[in-house]
Amino acid sequence: MKLAPFIRSIYVAPDAGVPMQKVIKAELMAHIGIQGDRYAQGIGTFSKATPIKVRHISLIAEDGIRTANHLLEINHHPQFTGSETRRNIIISQISSEELNQLVGRTFYLGGLALKGIELCDPCQRPAKLLKKPDFINAFSTRGGIRAAILESGTLFSGSELSIPHAHNSPHHPNQLFFNDK
Repeated sequence: MKLAPFIRSIYVAPDAGVPMQKVIKAELMAHIGIQGDRYAQGIGTFSKATPIKVRHISLIAEDGIRTANHLLEINHHPQFTGSETRRNIIISQISSEELNQLVGRTFYLGGLALKGIELCDPCQRPAKLLKKPDFINAFSTRGGIRAAILESGTLFSGSELSIPHAHNSPHHPNQLFFNDK
């Protein structure tokens, strides 16, 4: 039986371009973002970009970071830590492909409802800030997703990710949602 996906790490950045800070819990504000994070305050690098995009929270698969770093290592490029990807949440026990499948779906993180909005395609921002090459190529299809926060509440490291089955109430999500592999 496959273990349920869970939050490995949580990161926020209080301002654009500053290093992401690891926290053990985060206050999610519905339709706004993570309390204390640059995008919830409207001061993230891409906050004023057009077209306007939902940037409440970003998630990336730990497996995707590992795969991208392997590709970087093969090409003799420096690797990226979880915080250096500039994503808010690192999820363990899920592949990048499985995480990407949450775009367009409602899912639960620590029991709080989120909706996958779009793939978080890699950009040059992390590479430029850290003066490390090849982020875009290494993280292609592994950059994670952006999600809308539908319910306010507190997330903790270790909180599980789940998705309800069609026949279940959205208030009682099932823990496992992908086929056991």
